[in-house]
Amino acid sequence: MLLYPTLGSGARVALVAPAGPIRIPHDLDRARRNAKTLGWDVVQGENVREKEGYLAGSDEERLSDLNTAIRDDSIDAIWCLRGGYGAMRLLGGLDYDALMRRPKAIIGYSDITALHCAVQVRCGLASIHGPTARSALPAFTERSLRHAVLRDADCCGTAESMRTLVGGTARGRLLGGNLALLAALHGTPYEPDYSGAILVLEDVNEEPYRIERLLLQLRLSGALQRCAGIAFGSFTNTGEKDATLGGTRALGAVLEEAARAANVPSVTGVPVGHIDEQWSIPFGLEAELDADARRLTVHMP
Repeated sequence: MLLYPTLGSGARVALVAPAGPIRIPHDLDRARRNAKTLGWDVVQGENVREKEGYLAGSDEERLSDLNTAIRDDSIDAIWCLRGGYGAMRLLGGLDYDALMRRPKAIIGYSDITALHCAVQVRCGLASIHGPTARSALPAFTERSLRHAVLRDADCCGTAESMRTLVGGTARGRLLGGNLALLAALHGTPYEPDYSGAILVLEDVNEEPYRIERLLLQLRLSGALQRCAGIAFGSFTNTGEKDATLGGTRALGAVLEEAARAANVPSVTGVPVGHIDEQWSIPFGLEAELDADARRLTVHMP
């Protein structure tokens, strides 16, 4: 596994928008302030203010910003401004050779899952599933992000929200991200290898039956069963109704069913996803999931 460089004070970080557009100018201002708070020097992508429907400019413009940052040896990291949709459209055009020659940290979540999977499959490069650059950075989130980018301490641990679904302890490399994106990548050259992985999953705006369908796809393909462990994060805006009224199936039941079908150590309630207070997860690094103690420990190299 290629390691991203540690990002201490003075690191040069490119702000890019590979997916959805920045619609509120303040978001870009906050992204720059966030980078400054972390002590980083900002290099802003040329096209980050562009808009084309639900995309942050054309594929060519978004890809140009990404590859410009990848090919610039002075850049240490690429911090994605937001998720949305569109990163998957760029995977065939990324300069993976340049990224292998000069590895960089790629930071973001949600739609950025496509980039995390692609660089792991094509380059063997570790990357950081963490807040986007425009996100709020409360102390909990900032602390985890700092540990992830510096690789100086465990960026995860325990959380009050975590609950055991299937007991036991699992060891493996960290993998995952947005469930819908992982399902969309299934069967493509950018589908990750689930074998022996600790799978971290989150999603937003998906009703319980759709989450069940996405998980079922991974189960029927055998991917879920090949994992060493599963850590379910936050599933927000599910439109979930009281299951006792016959409105829907409870999301908790959906997740527990998937965990028991996989029959691997599993927890739910991990602080990851479309929430302000979230962990930064270094995908590709080794970790241990103790489902009984409700602890995720990242082994920092």
